[in-house]
Amino acid sequence: MTTLQSSIMSIESEASVLQPDPAPLPASASSWRSRLLRITSVVAAIAAWQLLTANDVRLWLRFDTLPTVTDVVSAFGTQLRNDLFYLDLGQSLIRILSGFGLATVIGVAAGIALGRSTLFADVLGPLTELARPIPAIAVVPVAILLFPSDEAGIVFITFVAAFFPIMVSTRHAVRALPTLWEDSVRTLGGGRWDVLARVVLPGILPGVFGGLSVGIGVAWICVISAEMISGRLGVGYRTWQAYTIVDYPGVFVGMITIGILGFATSAAVELLGRRVTRWLPRGERA
Repeated sequence: MTTLQSSIMSIESEASVLQPDPAPLPASASSWRSRLLRITSVVAAIAAWQLLTANDVRLWLRFDTLPTVTDVVSAFGTQLRNDLFYLDLGQSLIRILSGFGLATVIGVAAGIALGRSTLFADVLGPLTELARPIPAIAVVPVAILLFPSDEAGIVFITFVAAFFPIMVSTRHAVRALPTLWEDSVRTLGGGRWDVLARVVLPGILPGVFGGLSVGIGVAWICVISAEMISGRLGVGYRTWQAYTIVDYPGVFVGMITIGILGFATSAAVELLGRRVTRWLPRGERA
C-alpha cells in the first residue's frame, strides 16, 4: 500500500511539473491595451496643454503666451475650409515624394556600389564621407544659386537630406552580408547578376528600409525648413507666414499638420517594409 501511494504521489508530482503555464493574454487583448495606453498618453498631453494655457500658468516656462487647445482647434477648422490649405498640403507632398523618391533610387544604387565595388569606393567614397556631415539645410544657398527655380532647389535639398541615411544604411547592409551566401550561388554556376538578384537585394532589404525610415524623417525636417527660407507655397512657408503676422494658433496648425504628414509617411514606409520583408522572423513586442 505504501509503495502504491508513493507511486501515485510520484505520478502526481510529475504531472504538476509537466502542466503548462497559464496561457498568456490573447494577442488581441494585448493589442487593445497598447492602443489604449497610446491614446491615453495623447489625451493627457492635450489636457495638460489646455490646463496650463487656459490658466495662464507661468513657472519656468511662459505658458500664458501660447494659444489654448480650443484656439488651435478653431484655427484648424478655419484652415480646413480654406482651399489654400490643401494647395500647401499638396505642394509639400509633391516636394517630399519627389526628393525622397530620387534619394531612394540613387541612394540604394550608390550604397550597393560602395559596398561591393572597391573602385567605386575608392573614387566616390571619400567624397560622400566629406559631404555627409554637411547639414542639408546648409545647402540652401547653393541650391538657390544652382537651380533656376525655387521648386527645383527645394526638391534638391530634400533629396540631399534623404540620400545619405539611405546610402549609408544600404552600404552597411551590403558589407554585413555573409560571404557564404555569395559563394554558394557562384558554386552553383551563378554569375554577378545572379548574386545581385538572389543574394544582395533580398539580403539588404531590412537595412534598406531602416535607412528609408530615417531618411523620410530627415527629409521632412529639411523640406519644411527650405519652404520657410525660400518657398512660395507649402506647409512650412505657411507656418512661417503665420508667425510673421503673429498668428500663433496658425503656427500650431502648421506644426500639427507637419507632424501628421510625417507620421503618415513614416508609417507608410514601415508598413511597406513589413510587407516586403514578411519572410523575416518577427519578435514579439514587449
